[in-house]
Amino acid sequence: MSTAAESVVTTPSQDSSEVEELLETLLSAHELTISGGDRNVRLPTDVRRVLVQAVSALAQGDAVVVAAQRTQLTTREVADLLGVSRPTAVRLLEDGAIPYTQPGRHRRVALADVLRYQEELERHRDTALAELANQEADPVFEGFIPTR
Repeated sequence: MSTAAESVVTTPSQDSSEVEELLETLLSAHELTISGGDRNVRLPTDVRRVLVQAVSALAQGDAVVVAAQRTQLTTREVADLLGVSRPTAVRLLEDGAIPYTQPGRHRRVALADVLRYQEELERHRDTALAELANQEADPVFEGFIPTR
């Protein structure tokens, strides 16, 4: 996937107690503002949510990657995001699983639609896994003789 800018943070620049304090502040605040000079700007909820996720990961010792992403993707970028081949991504588009536009020769896919498909696929997988886990295991399988 091509990105305009990418930044990787592996360790917080402050000690862990300051990171934990920042995380607690981010989690407890209903509204955050940033002050700079004589201006106060309210932090949008989505930005606050990203900050909470990033600081949580850093507090646990994980690395954080922040990458800018266009909102209109090519089929190659869709494939990379979903972890499938480009022909599989094209098949998903043509089967109607993910909406797309084709203003000219090339398909364009909205990032939001790909993310929505990913979430739907994950929900479907979770449901199937839960159903499998809830099935009662038959103690004697056909053709097998218990030996113990």
